[in-house]
Amino acid sequence: MFIQAYLVQEINKADIPLPEGETSPPAPPLKQVLEMQEQLQKLEVELREVTKNKEKLRKNLLELIEYTHMLRVTKTFVKRNVEFEPTYEEFPPLENDSLLDYSCMQRLGAKLGFVSGLINQGKVEAFEKMLWRVCKGYTIVTYAELDEPLEDPETGEVIKWYVFLISFWGEQIGYKVKKICDCYHCHIYPYPNTAEERKEIQEGLNTRIQDLYTVLHKTEDYLRQVLCKAAESVYSRVIQVRKMKAIYHMLNMCSFDVTNKCLIAEVWCPEADLQELRRALEDGSRESGATIPSFMNTIPTKETPPTLIRTNKFTEGFQNIVDAYGVGSYREVNPALFTIITFPFLFAVMFGDFGHGFVMFLFALLLVLNENHPRLNQSQEIMRMFFDGRYILLLMGLFSVYTGLIYNDCFSKSVNIFGSGWNVSAMYSSSHATKEHKKMVLWNDSVVRHNKVLQLDPSVPGVFQGPYPFGIDPIWNLATNRLTFLNSFKMKMSVILGIIHMTFGVTLGIFNHLHFRKKFNIYLVSIPELLFMLCIFGYLIFMIVYKWLVYSAETSRVAPSILIEFINMFLFPASETIGLYPGQEHVQRLLLAVTALSVPVLFLGRPLFLLWLHNGRSCFGVSRSGYTLVRKDSEEEVSLLGSQDIEEGHNQMEDGCREVTNEEFNFGEILMTQVIHSIEYCLGCISNTASYLRLWALSLAHAQLSDVLWAMLMRVGLRVDTTYGVLLLLPVIAFFVILTVFILLIMEGLSAFLHAIRLHWVEFQNKFYTGAGTKFVPFSFSLLPSKFHNNDLA
Repeated sequence: MFIQAYLVQEINKADIPLPEGETSPPAPPLKQVLEMQEQLQKLEVELREVTKNKEKLRKNLLELIEYTHMLRVTKTFVKRNVEFEPTYEEFPPLENDSLLDYSCMQRLGAKLGFVSGLINQGKVEAFEKMLWRVCKGYTIVTYAELDEPLEDPETGEVIKWYVFLISFWGEQIGYKVKKICDCYHCHIYPYPNTAEERKEIQEGLNTRIQDLYTVLHKTEDYLRQVLCKAAESVYSRVIQVRKMKAIYHMLNMCSFDVTNKCLIAEVWCPEADLQELRRALEDGSRESGATIPSFMNTIPTKETPPTLIRTNKFTEGFQNIVDAYGVGSYREVNPALFTIITFPFLFAVMFGDFGHGFVMFLFALLLVLNENHPRLNQSQEIMRMFFDGRYILLLMGLFSVYTGLIYNDCFSKSVNIFGSGWNVSAMYSSSHATKEHKKMVLWNDSVVRHNKVLQLDPSVPGVFQGPYPFGIDPIWNLATNRLTFLNSFKMKMSVILGIIHMTFGVTLGIFNHLHFRKKFNIYLVSIPELLFMLCIFGYLIFMIVYKWLVYSAETSRVAPSILIEFINMFLFPASETIGLYPGQEHVQRLLLAVTALSVPVLFLGRPLFLLWLHNGRSCFGVSRSGYTLVRKDSEEEVSLLGSQDIEEGHNQMEDGCREVTNEEFNFGEILMTQVIHSIEYCLGCISNTASYLRLWALSLAHAQLSDVLWAMLMRVGLRVDTTYGVLLLLPVIAFFVILTVFILLIMEGLSAFLHAIRLHWVEFQNKFYTGAGTKFVPFSFSLLPSKFHNNDLA
């Protein structure tokens, strides 16, 4: 309704706060709508009339104010001589010297004419040039700038003005001067001829200005009272208008049955809500007093239903991450359930720091505890993003605390909770027998005094007393090879986590095939994919774990390189290598043979099997008992369904698959699709595994940035040992906190967040998730916008 929009516009212009409550009034019936429209029309007429009068009064007031300023300034332009007649005037130049002599003017018989007014500051120079060119010097222009800017009566813009006074000789010149003033949009006001007339006009202007101020204030007060009264009910009326628009919009989407004179609506409804829908139709028919009640029928269809995934405030954020990749197809495995755990964990692997994670956890906890605060619900765009993802931030911070304890990093410093498992004194030679001195490299006084770097040997008895109970031993924070040790650990950990994550994604595809009753895809697609993944990269995990468990500190120097062994698995070196375990060569050849056999099955198995079914062979691994036609049929499904299936919605497959026509089966298209998918998967297994190394790279980058920030600020501040050291430490701590928040928490956190999204979208979800569905958006008044928008009222 345009009237309602005009009302809201006037309320906003008057800076009257619009009330927004939690009440949701029902959509009004037609009789109430007509009454509301009549009331709004009367209010609109009254508002427009009062507003129009207000604008006229305001314009008149501004013109009178301009007139008073013009009279005040032009008073200094002309100096009258009381000895002569008042019709003749002298004009002083800028140097206050007389340009014209009265006796000369009297002899010439000339009579002066005057034009006075105000002109915009930017037009003064062009205005003066135009007067000189047109009037050929028969005019004298005097002008001065006003001290304060004034509001333009026409546009309402506050600008700087110049007051001018033009004297001219002759009626023709005066006509030209007035035309030029009109062209430059000058505000022309009458110029008094005598001092008494000037004084009289000035007094009259002051009286009129005071009267206009009084009338204008009363008009504004009345207008504000009317708008305040209208603002009390505007919220409920806006909600009612939106509900009416939404109802009529939905009714326009219905089809009209001319014969039965009724509306027919075909809608999607969740099966669990059918009883509630039927009850709502009965209540609506009863309240409207309809003679014929509304009824509902369920109809079979081949169309793809929209996807409805019910969420709450905790799972909504994770579901939005998945939906940003693509809305899931109908009844497809939803990755959001597993993303709740895997997403914050992979983020924490890259963001592992106990201190930073705890700060993030506290920030998210603060948002969660105050989630009902109205300011947070109506915050700006950036803050709104943090608020909507508060539970994601909460889990990311909590998991970062866990991985920070594993890495033993707290603002780049290690925490010694359980005591180190390394004993430095056990390396000293005085604590060992003479025979042990020859077998082991021990420290003596000379070694301790002359070596800047000392190396601990875990093979020496008593040096390594056992692993740290939880996480990495804090003594590594003092070691010079700390970065080498952590790189090796995080690199192998990233590969293990990545292969487990991708294997889990391939396994989830099996549940899709089971649910859609396409068991042959399990044998011809999923199992070959798992064999390809596990025989190569699963074996890599086995070698990493085997080397960790079998080789100790004493045998670590003879341990073979896992990278070399993995490369030799494909190169078949002529010379024999040491190997990790006996019979390694035979096991690796067997795994390569299984991998080589799984590739042709993956490329050709499914297309050939569908061709075999198309030619009328018995169906193996396909069970479609109770099949419901609620999904869009693909080429593969069409090859398994006959015309009777489409009509009845189910078919007992006891003796084999039904033959279909050649037009419904395209072997070349199915073969090409499967080949593209297989090539993408085989190459993706290699590239995706390497892509998970970003877990190691970003974890290293975060730890090094944190270390650099500590070394450049906090270490310098803490080492100041002077009287004013405490005063210097305060700004250093403040600067450290600011850089930590903006660089390590926001920038590094955003970087890790984006990389975690990429790992889920590209490396995990493409193994089983199509994401080609349509989101189910039900008709609901709660989905209407809660803010005032004029386009919603038009």
